[in-house]
Amino acid sequence: MIQAPSIANSTREERAAYVDSKYHCISDCDMCGLCRIFHGKDPMLAFKDYIDGAEEMQTVAERYR
Repeated sequence: MIQAPSIANSTREERAAYVDSKYHCISDCDMCGLCRIFHGKDPMLAFKDYIDGAEEMQTVAERYR
């Protein structure tokens, strides 16, 4: 499993690419369940604080557990 890039060692674009690749919508909610996990939010919006460099990935992910 590839770990999320840390804020200190990555660019905004690298973090956005990581979120997009890890939580890529397959347009079949019954199959992947991402919509349910993120309460109807697009993962790019759910992880906005991480992508923008405000919080680490783990901190944001814990909100959705």
